[in-house]
Amino acid sequence: MQPELTLFSTIAGTGSALPERIVTNHELAERIDTSHEWIVERTGIHQRHLVSEGQNTSDLACAAALQAIAASGIDAVEIDLVVVATTTPDLVFPSVACLVQQKLGIVNRCPAFDLQAVCSGFIYALSTADNFIRAGQARCALVIGADVMSRITDWNDRSNCILWGDGAGAVVLRASDTPGVLATHLHADGRYRDLLHAGSAPDGGGCAVRMQGNAVFRFAVRTLDEIVDETLEKNGLQKDDITWLVPHQANIRIIEATAKKLGMSMDKVVVTVDRHANTSAASVPLALDTAVRDGRIKKGDTLLLEAFGGGFTWGSALIKWMV
Repeated sequence: MQPELTLFSTIAGTGSALPERIVTNHELAERIDTSHEWIVERTGIHQRHLVSEGQNTSDLACAAALQAIAASGIDAVEIDLVVVATTTPDLVFPSVACLVQQKLGIVNRCPAFDLQAVCSGFIYALSTADNFIRAGQARCALVIGADVMSRITDWNDRSNCILWGDGAGAVVLRASDTPGVLATHLHADGRYRDLLHAGSAPDGGGCAVRMQGNAVFRFAVRTLDEIVDETLEKNGLQKDDITWLVPHQANIRIIEATAKKLGMSMDKVVVTVDRHANTSAASVPLALDTAVRDGRIKKGDTLLLEAFGGGFTWGSALIKWMV
């Protein structure tokens, strides 16, 4: 009797999508009491992409997915799992994942569902898809992080509205006898809901992000320090074993603090926050795709992906780049 093959997953291709409309800090400063210099000093953000009227999360997700599918060299009909991380679905239901499945013409009735962990969403979705493949329940997964944060932003909130952007990033995850996704580590603590949440907008319509920025900053730095230690310790690695840090793009100061924890030069950190702002669940896959396409990430590199988001949620993914 043949022994069962041990399955792992590996990233076969990446993709991303950004709306055409770019809003600079200077443009924001014409609407609210702020300045380009003030925003850059506190966040590192210079601009963000915002959707146009009628453009939805599923549109960005589908565009990113098509890029990832093309990069991986597969046919869309091979996909047998679709997981979309998002906080801003087009509709209450059906899910963005089902809308993407329909738009891509995936007719094999594979599982498709959304996952909500805010800015940590892509890490959660990647971990979920990896475990589907390890369990033998999928062989080719499409994993997407996509958000239209401009739809839940109070554009009169000077300290908050400067942070957000819209976008999507995607990866194709395939079954392999060699591990590409080496490990994932996920955490959450619901006691801190009041520090970062989306509730009713001031006019009573829809919802808007509310954040106690200083408290969130402190908690994020501390928990990301802890997740770095956990990831290295549980996988028997040293700091210098990490080739690239691909962090959530929320604030350049948080990114710099995590790099310092790793003893890593910022030259080995993928930074897109200056151009994309915080795109929530799209943040990490957007940064990953940027570094893959410009050639920084090479076969054999070890990547540490990490994120922190409302909930609070946080997590990491350790990746061996196999492409």
